[in-house]
Amino acid sequence: MKKIIIADATLRAFARRGDLALSFKEKLEIAKLLDKLQVNVIETAPVADEKIDTLVLRTISPLLKNSILSCPVGFSVEEADRAMRSIAGTKKPRLLVSLPVSAVQMEYICHKKPAQMLELIKTLTAHCSSLCADVEFAAVDATRAEKEYLFAAVAAAIENGAKTVTLCDTAGALLPTEFAQLVKELYEAVPEVANVTLGVECSNELDMANACIFSCIAEGALEIKTAIGSETLPDLEKVMKALQVKGHTLGTSYDVNSMAINHSANQILRLVNTKKADSDKYDYGVGSTASNVLLDDTADIAKVSKAIVSLGYELTEDDTAKVFESFKNIAGKKQVGAKELDAIIATVANQVPPTYRLQSYVINSGNVISSTANIVLEKGNRTLKAVCMGDGPIDAAFLTIEQIIGHHYELDDFQIQSVTEGREAMGEALVKLRSNGKLYSGKGIGTDIIGSSITAYINALNKIVYEEKEI
Repeated sequence: MKKIIIADATLRAFARRGDLALSFKEKLEIAKLLDKLQVNVIETAPVADEKIDTLVLRTISPLLKNSILSCPVGFSVEEADRAMRSIAGTKKPRLLVSLPVSAVQMEYICHKKPAQMLELIKTLTAHCSSLCADVEFAAVDATRAEKEYLFAAVAAAIENGAKTVTLCDTAGALLPTEFAQLVKELYEAVPEVANVTLGVECSNELDMANACIFSCIAEGALEIKTAIGSETLPDLEKVMKALQVKGHTLGTSYDVNSMAINHSANQILRLVNTKKADSDKYDYGVGSTASNVLLDDTADIAKVSKAIVSLGYELTEDDTAKVFESFKNIAGKKQVGAKELDAIIATVANQVPPTYRLQSYVINSGNVISSTANIVLEKGNRTLKAVCMGDGPIDAAFLTIEQIIGHHYELDDFQIQSVTEGREAMGEALVKLRSNGKLYSGKGIGTDIIGSSITAYINALNKIVYEEKEI
C-alpha cells in the first residue's frame, strides 16, 4: 500500500490577484482549514515583499500542527535564505526550488542557457539542503523539455539533496497516457528517483488534470499538487473523491480527512470566491465585483455610497460626504479600488477623540518560543497593561488588547501592504472590527508593520467605544 501525498497550492494560486488578492486573515484561515484537513503539504507563494510576506508566513507557521509548510525560494541563494527565515518557526518546513527546464522558459524566465540552468539547479538545491532537511525540486515546464536534459536536471537535484522531485506539465498539453509514459521513462533513466518522492503537477488546460494524476500514480508518482477554486490545478475535493472510490485499485492510502473535505472545501471556496460572488449584486459602471471595486473620477456620490455599503460599512451622510471628497482627490490621479476605498474610510470616516492611546508595546517571537505581546495603553489618567500569548506576533498583540479592554470584537478583516520601497519601506495596516453587526475600520502606517497593526486596531476600537460608549 503506497501513501499518496497531497500538496495543496491554494495559497500559491490565489496569492496575488490585484484587488482580488487574499487578505492576511483569509490566508491564515485557509492555512488553518487545510492543516485541519491533514493535507500533507501547504504550498505558499514566493516571498516577494520581505516585510509583509514574511510576517504572513511567520504568523501561519506556528498555527500548523499537521502539514508541511512549503515556500518557493526564487532564483538565488539570498532568496532561499529569506524563504527559510520566513518559515523557520513551523514544525515541518520545506524549501521549494522551482526552476524551468524547457529551452523556451529557461531563456524567457531566467535568461539562462541549459548549462547555466543546470549549475543553478545544483547550487540552489545544495544551498537549500544546507538550510532545511526537506527540499523539493520542481521541474517547471518539464513536459516540453528535452528528455535527456530533464533527466540530467532531476539527477542533479537528487544528487544535491532534493528529497522530492516534481514534474510540472505547465503547458497542460499532455494526455494522461503521455504523462504516465514520461514518469515511467524517468524511473528507467534516473534510478535515483526510486529513493525520493516523485510528484506531478498537472495543468487542467485540457480538462484532464485528474485523469493525468491517476495515470501518473499508476506509474509510481506519489505526490500530487491540488488546489481549491483554481481554474488550472486539479481540485482537491474531486481528487479526494476519486481516491476514496478508486484508490484501492491502485493500492493507495492517504492522510487527508475525507469525511471533512466537503465542509472545509466549501469554507475555502467562500474565502477565495467571495469577491467574485458579489459581482451579481452591484454594478459600479467600472469594475466587476463588490470587493473588486474600481471607480474612476466619473463616479458620483451615489456610486461611491453604493460601493461603501458593499464593503460592509454604514456611514452617516456627513461621513459619506467626507469619503466622497477624499475619493475625488485620489480618483483624479488614479482609479480607486476596494483597498483604496477601505483606506479612505478608515482615514476620514467616524473620526473620534481617542479613548485609548498606545503608550508602548514589546513583542517576543521566534521559531522556538510562542509569540507574546506586552502592551501598555492609556485611558484618561489610567495606565492599562497586559501580557498575552498568541499564534504569531499579530495574534498575540490583538489578544493582549482584548485582555486589556475586557471585550472581544470580531476581526472582520486585516490587511497589510507596503506603501514605499526599500529596506526601510513604510507598511500600512488596515483593521476592520465588527460590533453589533456594524463595521468599523482603523489604519496604521509606519516602518514597523506590527506597530502599524496595533495602531490600526486601536483606531478601529476607539470608533466603536465612542459610538457605543460601553468600555
